[in-house]
Amino acid sequence: MRCPKCHVDDTKVIDSREADDGAAIRRRRSCLACTHRFTTYERLEEVPLTVVKSNGGREPFDRLKLITGVSAACKGRPVSAEQIEQLADAIEDEVRLQGPDVPTAVVGMEVLERLRRLDEVAYLRFASVYKGFDAAADFQRELVLLKKLQRS
Repeated sequence: MRCPKCHVDDTKVIDSREADDGAAIRRRRSCLACTHRFTTYERLEEVPLTVVKSNGGREPFDRLKLITGVSAACKGRPVSAEQIEQLADAIEDEVRLQGPDVPTAVVGMEVLERLRRLDEVAYLRFASVYKGFDAAADFQRELVLLKKLQRS
């Protein structure tokens, strides 16, 4: 780290401790050339998450959009806002592991998988929109799949 006073690269860390509730590390440093003391902060750099649409379009990951869609599927169901927030956190964490660019299909499948475990009716509602159901047979096919998944 370069000294802000004399611009020499040779500094020494005197003290390190957590800052911002663990989101950063505060370091007290001393310049070995001029003995000037100063503070630096080390923070994790968040890489922006981009969703790649099926048509090739790209847009930033929108957590609010995810929560809105899941909330609509859960309307009138015994699913709390806290459960929806936790589901959104888990999905965002999972898709971030995929890299900075994630296809919408991956996000959609994560939502379906987690909703299936949370509430089957909400799962079917979300699936009907996500998979574009247009007939009763689509619901029947999805119910058969849901029953198979329950047995395994």
